[in-house]
Amino acid sequence: MEMSVDISLYPLSDDYIPAIQEFIDRIANVPGILIKRNDLATQLFGDYDIIMDVLRDEIRRSWETHGKGIFVIKFLMDDLRGLADT
Repeated sequence: MEMSVDISLYPLSDDYIPAIQEFIDRIANVPGILIKRNDLATQLFGDYDIIMDVLRDEIRRSWETHGKGIFVIKFLMDDLRGLADT
């Protein structure tokens, strides 16, 4: 099953850019996940199982490495990339 995810990370520290960039970079290296970035959020597109496994691991790693942070995540069934262009 394909899915789309809209995710934002709000680290609770003054030095927040490295935490966000590392999180996105690690996910970008996973085969089978397409990433679209904008100024406010990141969208992920791909297989449900791959994305959910990666998010579980990377959210944990982010908290363990950078401390507290808030993740705001929207999950949608199907690959909806380009939907706004129609």
